[in-house]
Amino acid sequence: MKKDANHLTFEELKALIQQFIDERDWQKYHNPKNLSMSISIESAELMEIFQWLTIDESIALKNNRAKFEHIKEEIADIAIYCLSLCNVLDIDLNQAIVEKIEKNRSKYPTSKYKGNFE
Repeated sequence: MKKDANHLTFEELKALIQQFIDERDWQKYHNPKNLSMSISIESAELMEIFQWLTIDESIALKNNRAKFEHIKEEIADIAIYCLSLCNVLDIDLNQAIVEKIEKNRSKYPTSKYKGNFE
């Protein structure tokens, strides 16, 4: 039985992405250098969608079907490359996120930063 996309774990997504890469014999291109560069390039493509928009205009894009689809595709590209990099470097993304949140809790305590970014 195929799992609903909304209920896939990071590990299942990583496996799906790795299968896609393996089927095309792209492993030789998926090294840390190339993947990190691809993340940056896709991030720039996402930023380009919002470039020159006001905050209100950028929020309103969720109501523009074509633009919203483009945003989703760019975010998916970024996530695919991030998960591919996790595959190549054997990073447990769940653990990395938990560790980073804990580090951020210490770095940005609510007593000092609640409602403030400075």
